[in-house]
Amino acid sequence: MSSDLYRNIVIATDGSENSRRAISRGIEIAKLSGATIHVLYVVDTCSTISEKWTACKEMIREVMMNDGKKVMSKVKKIMEDAGVEVREVLLEGRPSDEIINFAENKDMDLIVMGTLGKTGFERFLMGSVAEEVVRYSKVPVLVVRNGD
Repeated sequence: MSSDLYRNIVIATDGSENSRRAISRGIEIAKLSGATIHVLYVVDTCSTISEKWTACKEMIREVMMNDGKKVMSKVKKIMEDAGVEVREVLLEGRPSDEIINFAENKDMDLIVMGTLGKTGFERFLMGSVAEEVVRYSKVPVLVVRNGD
């Protein structure tokens, strides 16, 4: 059984334990709808690499890009083992902006991502990529909360 409701799903992951639940939900939806999953990892070069770090900037960027490739490789294997079609996408920039731009510019039908479920002062201090994506994306977003 398949549906035309979701043909292309983007699953944004940061490699955390929290994102595993979102990956599982995205796989379930992809299996039901016959969708292709675009696993997206964004290297946050905006808040991590300071313009003042000129000497180490490229080395730090390269380490972060390699970490992203490792995460995507693991996620791709999980998805292939589950029998879903998967494409890897590695971007760099501000995570919420990159997720939204990719989803909107590549005609994605759904964004799936996890959240830590932080509230109050803790969320204020950390910010929330998921919250920004939900707030500004024109593409529907499924946010999977971390289980307690």
